[in-house]
Order: sequence, then C-alpha cells, then structure tokens
Amino acid sequence: MQSLRFFTNAEVASTLAYPQLIEALRHGLANPAEAPVRATHALPDEASLLCMPVWRKGQGVGVKLVTVFPHNGAKGLPSVSALFTLFDDATGQPLAVMEASELTARRTACTSALAASALVRHDASRLLVVGTGTLAAHLVRAHCVVRPYARVELWGRRPEKAAELARSLAAEGYPVQAASDLQASAQQADCISCATTSTSPLILGDWLHPGTHLDLVGAFLPSMRETDSAAVARSRIVVDTRAGALEEAGDLLCAIAEGAITEQSIHFELTDLLHGRGHRQTNSEITLFKSVGHAQEDLVAARLVLAAAGES
Repeated sequence: MQSLRFFTNAEVASTLAYPQLIEALRHGLANPAEAPVRATHALPDEASLLCMPVWRKGQGVGVKLVTVFPHNGAKGLPSVSALFTLFDDATGQPLAVMEASELTARRTACTSALAASALVRHDASRLLVVGTGTLAAHLVRAHCVVRPYARVELWGRRPEKAAELARSLAAEGYPVQAASDLQASAQQADCISCATTSTSPLILGDWLHPGTHLDLVGAFLPSMRETDSAAVARSRIVVDTRAGALEEAGDLLCAIAEGAITEQSIHFELTDLLHGRGHRQTNSEITLFKSVGHAQEDLVAARLVLAAAGES
C-alpha cells in the first residue's frame, strides 16, 4: 500500500515555481475535469467555509477545504487557510494531504497570468496590483512571468502595508513601488490585477484607458465586487468557468442586476483561450478576466507537487 504523504506550505512552495505551474495549468486545464460548483457556507463574523471537489480519470480525486476569515489581518494572520486531499481515482486510496494556502495562492495567481498571456497587450509595460493580502505578491511574480513589466505599482487601503510589501518585492528584483493615488495609477496601468474582498467598487470604468486588461480574482461571493458596472460593460469578458461565474462572481452578477450586461455578455471561458479562441483582437479593446477559483487548478497543482516528490 502506498504511504500517505503530507506536504507543508513550505514544501509546496518549493515545488510550485511560477513558470512551471503556468505551463502545467496551460496543458492541464485544456481538457475538462468533473468539478461541481464549490459549496460556500457562511460562518460567524463574515467568515466563510468553502468545499471544492474535483476528479479526472488518471489524475485523481481531490477535495479542498478553505476557510476565509477577512478580519485576520488585524491579528497578523492570513485571511485564507486551506487543506487539499488527493485520492487515487482508480482505488480511492488517499495519496497526499497538503497544506493548501500556498497551493491556492500560487495556482490562483498563475491562472490569472495564464489568462493574461492571451489578453494583455504585448507592449504592456505597467502593472497595478490592488490589494496587499496573501495574493498580492504572488500576482506580481506570476504576471511578471508572462510580460516584462517595466513598472509595477501596489495599492492598498493601508499605505504602510503597501509600502512594506513593495520594498520586499523590490528586494526580489521586481520593479515595484507603492501607489498612493489609486485613480491615477489605474488610469496609467496596462494591466490591473485586483485581489481584495471588497463589497464596493474600487476600479471605475471611467478610469480605464483603451487597451487595459482587468484581472479580477479577489471577490468570490455575489455580495463582493472590485469594479463598477461601467468597467464591466466596457470589457470583453472571459471567466474561468461560466457556471462558477454565474453563481459567485459579484462583479458580473451586480452588473447583470443593474442591466449593464447580460449573461450573454460573458464571451469566453479560460478553456477557450487555451484552444486559441478569445485572445485579444486589438490594442484598443478592454479585456476582463474574472476568476472565482476552479478546483481543477488545485488538482493540476497538486499533481505537480506529487510529481516533484517522485510519487506521481
């Protein structure tokens, strides 16, 4: 009987390098897996519990459990914690349990970068990351794999935290600096990546110049949104999955409720991009990728971790 392996966040991080994970997602997400829309349960104090199952023949059966405690920042703790369990799909035997906070952050950022590789202008030079939580640094690193940004700005509600994170990323060699004026930075950005749990718009449609790409990954409940309806209405929309977006993507659901777009305005899924459909057509169009998270991304990342350990 194969022994059950446990991987810590540190071990997961050491095996999930951004370029390799982006390429693994590029190939792994091109073919579908069974992944029911995740179950989301409300917990006290605005917290949430998420359950995300997935299975694909030859790749395994996986289940991720995630807790989101948005007020953890005040306690010096990450807002998202998770575990991923991988089973053999032929026998049902457990293969691995992984701390999944690092897995979640890296696969989320790399999925955004994968979409951006088809949607961001090739001459893009300015990246703006909105938010200073767990995802922010991963988004900077992943997006810089697919485009050689000359300037990266980081904005957060707490300027001191944005400045600290910007210094840390600059020390890694990224051209990052903290932004003090969100509107001014957004108006100049070629790619805007938002990773917050905001319930009111942060990025407005009037701010976007032609050719901007919006990468929206933070809001994961219908009550959350990072953009206004005008921004959504101006964009050609790509989602990770249509079913998940229509269930959970507050940015899109609010725009639909306000009559700015319809369900038919969701033009493509990520799978379409991977099969050569829905890529950026002109330098002037505004594109939008909305991700609410898809369990197949976890399965691809977990298989990569197991392969690196020589056990796949």
